[in-house]
Amino acid sequence: MKKGFLLIGKIVAAHGVKGNCKIHSYAESLTVFQPGSEILIATPSGRENVYQINWAKAHAKVDLLSLKGVETRSHAQALIGSELFIEKVHLPELDDGSYYWYDLIGMDVYTIDDTYLGCLERIIQTGSNDVYVVKNDADEIWIPALESVVHTIDLKKKRMQVVLPEGLV
Repeated sequence: MKKGFLLIGKIVAAHGVKGNCKIHSYAESLTVFQPGSEILIATPSGRENVYQINWAKAHAKVDLLSLKGVETRSHAQALIGSELFIEKVHLPELDDGSYYWYDLIGMDVYTIDDTYLGCLERIIQTGSNDVYVVKNDADEIWIPALESVVHTIDLKKKRMQVVLPEGLV
C-alpha cells in the first residue's frame, strides 16, 4: 500500500439500495470518516480509487458508510472485501500521552529492569482498558494498558518499558 496511508477498515457488505456500504472499522471512533474528506479504497483485485465520504454512522454490529459516486447496491457490492485507507496526515492530533495503535504495534517491550518481553503484536480493546498482546519466541503475554503498568513509551526507538503486575509473568 502507498506510504503515508493507514488502514482504517474494510467493506463487508452492501446496505440497502442506495449504494451504502457496511464496514468493519478498525478505528476507535467514526470521527476519522469525516464527511467531505477523501478515503482510498483498495479492492481485493488490487485496484485503488479515491472516494469522497458523504457520511458514516454506527449501525447494529457494523458501521455504515456512504461514498460520493457509489449510488447503487451493485456498485456497493462490487466493493465488498475492499480495504479503507486514510492519509496519516489527516488523523486528528492526540493529547500528550495518547498514541495511535499503529505507533505502538511493532514496539519492543521490556520490563523496567530491561528484560526483553517481546514485540507488541496487537492490541485488544476491552471495556475498561486496552490490552497489549506481546509475543516472543516462547510466550504470549497480555499486558494491561494502564498508566500504572506502562512506564515509558519511546516512539523514536520503538521501545516500551512496563512494570508488570505481580503474577503476570
